[in-house]
Amino acid sequence: QVQFVESGGGLVQPGGSLRLSCAASGSVFRLIAMGWYRQAPGNQREFVAGITSGGNTNYADSVKGRFTISRDNSRSTVYLQMNSLKSEDTAVYYCNRHQSFSPLANWGQGTQVTVSS
Repeated sequence: QVQFVESGGGLVQPGGSLRLSCAASGSVFRLIAMGWYRQAPGNQREFVAGITSGGNTNYADSVKGRFTISRDNSRSTVYLQMNSLKSEDTAVYYCNRHQSFSPLANWGQGTQVTVSS
């Protein structure tokens, strides 16, 4: 069973940037479509961005043009570059398989992103 470890969150001012990382275990990472998700207090977990094994990407409308997902198969790692952050981006961010391509695996601990002045 693949496992995920997210990192890179923190406190940032509105308009700032952060880069999240997700290290995945397992030798088949390069074959797996991956996604980033987030959950704000009181809200359900939502899809943020996804990337296929071939590098095709898709984004939630709320982050399109501000966030960029990428992957490094040699490091079994997926990244989320977040620019022009807004207070509404505050949430715990998780990575997992891309929900459109395969069943979700167990969730990791996530990484907290707080956007506040």
